Amino acid sequence: MRKGRDPARNRERILRAATAEFARHGLGGARVDRIAARAGANKRMLYYYYGNKDGLFLAALEEQYARIRSAERALELEHLEPREALRRLMLFTWDYYLDHPEFMSLLASENLHRAGHLRKSRRVREMHSPLVKTLREILRRGERAGIFRGGVDPVQLYISIAGEGYFYLSNRYTLSQIFGRDLMAPRALAARARHMADMLVAALRS
Repeated sequence: MRKGRDPARNRERILRAATAEFARHGLGGARVDRIAARAGANKRMLYYYYGNKDGLFLAALEEQYARIRSAERALELEHLEPREALRRLMLFTWDYYLDHPEFMSLLASENLHRAGHLRKSRRVREMHSPLVKTLREILRRGERAGIFRGGVDPVQLYISIAGEGYFYLSNRYTLSQIFGRDLMAPRALAARARHMADMLVAALRS
């Protein structure tokens, strides 16, 4: 089937091109012409599938969320010992940010727009419900085993897990200058991973 007659591949190419464009230029600086050219499509096709640039940005953002949530499910955290499960999630999240800087760029852009696009999403909250449920059960198992303290909010816990890595990476240039360290050196990244995982488990200790 020729690519012009394969809707699924067309949409995938457009989304991939849009993600790269939004990650590099932000929503405001992104140009539909460049997205269409990178995707090997015409603007009419892009508008047919996604409506406008805002619709395309939301689709790209939803796809990024879907990818990380799918990768988290593959960890099978529910089958791990509670402390190991949370360490695994922390280290996975850190590695994911390092491997997918485009995800962080899209999040930064959406926060500049005060989540105006996500408010229109029917998918995002549904994607996150299983994650919250999994974390809640891990916390309960840890509490029953006497290794975690009670009363921990799984949503607050995930925000902390995500925030530890996100702040470090989104502020790496200023922090490196302030403290006179190359925070992106391999040794520094490995030290940060250990620090975050150790701190997470210590904070939950019974």
